[in-house]
Amino acid sequence: MGISNIVKMQTMPAVVLSVIIGTIIGEAFCLESRFRQLGGWMGPRIAALFHVGNDGDEGMLTDFVSALVLFCASGTGIFGALQSGLNGDHTLLITKAILDFFTAVIFAVTVRHLVAFICIPQLAIMLLLFFSARLLMPVISDSMLNDFMACGGILVFVTGFRIAKVREFPIGSMIPAMILVMPLSWAWTSWIAPLLG
Repeated sequence: MGISNIVKMQTMPAVVLSVIIGTIIGEAFCLESRFRQLGGWMGPRIAALFHVGNDGDEGMLTDFVSALVLFCASGTGIFGALQSGLNGDHTLLITKAILDFFTAVIFAVTVRHLVAFICIPQLAIMLLLFFSARLLMPVISDSMLNDFMACGGILVFVTGFRIAKVREFPIGSMIPAMILVMPLSWAWTSWIAPLLG
């Protein structure tokens, strides 16, 4: 899924800059550790709610952060919510829901009961995007949208590396890249690209 979004990239320098600057900002604000703290805070409370044990181990919190980013910050979900709000086409959101169901089953093995509560921030983000779509979409060009999808694809791709235990990326700290990519894409195509000829 990540690769299929990355290939849509139209302004590589803007996307790369977004990922680098976004990660620096995320690291400066310790977003990764804040997501871990959120998981650590939620774990015992949810465990008490369902009367199950909670060991609060580090691996569980790492997987929780990975799942949180995968469900809430994927380009497919964000673009799907925007598209659904603008023209009523729910195809991408339905596709994401099907994929998320099976992904949640996989994460439930390690994250256990915490996986069920990822729907709360995911719902908040998707509803915010859905209702703001009519304001955002008229000012978003196809190039900006494709770069946004590519940035989300990079986050999903590195999340896959983290899930497979190939390499630990600070995925929580990379989230600001999703906010920066559209303005940087617009700035690059409007100002810098014309200067470069």
